[in-house]
Amino acid sequence: MTSVPRGITARRLIKALHEDGFVLKRIRGSHRIYGNLDGRRVIVACHGLNSTFPIGTLRAMITDAGWTDDDLRRLDLL
Repeated sequence: MTSVPRGITARRLIKALHEDGFVLKRIRGSHRIYGNLDGRRVIVACHGLNSTFPIGTLRAMITDAGWTDDDLRRLDLL
């Protein structure tokens, strides 16, 4: 099971997504939909770039991104 970092802001998660090759596809309300060329899709639901995520929401986004503990360390999230 992948570790879940605590206190990650929306700004930091979005930066990590960009570093991993995700691009913003569209925005619908407070949801930003990011996609990768390999077909992975992550929906980031945030109300402000400095807000942090509930642990379950963050875990789901990490799972959707397909990140492992090694990926989280590479992206400086752990």
